[in-house]
Amino acid sequence: MNILPLTCGIGLRAPHYREVLSTRPATGWLEVHSENFFEGGQPVAMLQRLAEIYPLSLHGVGLGLGSAERPDPQHLAAWRRLVEEVRPAAVSEHLAFNHAGGRYANDLLPLPYTRHMLDLVSANVREAQDAIGRPLMLENLSSYLAFPDSEMDEATFLAELVQRTGCGLLLDVNNLYVNQQNLGTDVEAALATLPADAIGEIHLAGFTERNGLLVDTHSRPVHAPVWALYRKVLARIGPRPTLIEWDLDIPPLDTLLAEADKANRLLDEVRDHG
Repeated sequence: MNILPLTCGIGLRAPHYREVLSTRPATGWLEVHSENFFEGGQPVAMLQRLAEIYPLSLHGVGLGLGSAERPDPQHLAAWRRLVEEVRPAAVSEHLAFNHAGGRYANDLLPLPYTRHMLDLVSANVREAQDAIGRPLMLENLSSYLAFPDSEMDEATFLAELVQRTGCGLLLDVNNLYVNQQNLGTDVEAALATLPADAIGEIHLAGFTERNGLLVDTHSRPVHAPVWALYRKVLARIGPRPTLIEWDLDIPPLDTLLAEADKANRLLDEVRDHG
């Protein structure tokens, strides 16, 4: 069950661990990458201390639920241990492909949106949810190519997954914008297709432009058109727990908190006019 507060949190990365523990900044909640804590020990002890102060979200980046093969049992077991040790407010993963035939790609790769893949991915999601004993939120992906044999768009695929598995959705607004610019994705149609009640979290991040292509690098402040799209999303579905992601060229903590303050102001606007 997702019990994150209706405020904006920040993605907690290694450069800020000590500062957050010592200064306890006023942020709504924290999100960490699950795989960074699979080995247990001191890192998990730190998370347990943080969980006494902030609601936590565990965000997976390596399970590859969009792969045709079943999830790795060892990965699922480590994930379950972490969930039991930390008791997070929310758990999420990407709808992405990352492994086949025992080989793993260090990336979040897109998949063809076909009925056959829907059957396979639904089974993977159900297995993952059974393993950790709770529903997952699945995140929409930034993509730089589209498969010609896809039978539906990503939003329809995600909506079907929600219906089949009872999972939730993590809506990455930056990814929506990146795909709109790179692939011509119809954002309005996507928002109309995704089941609003299933959206339990929103991500905001910054992209980088490379040779006319927008790349989801999480290395910049949130760009103005992404803020505008976020405002539109909130007006459509109402306030949702929101996260500022920043994974490369990580700035001082105050910069992350300032970005979160911008999101909180927009959340307040929606509540005031609700």
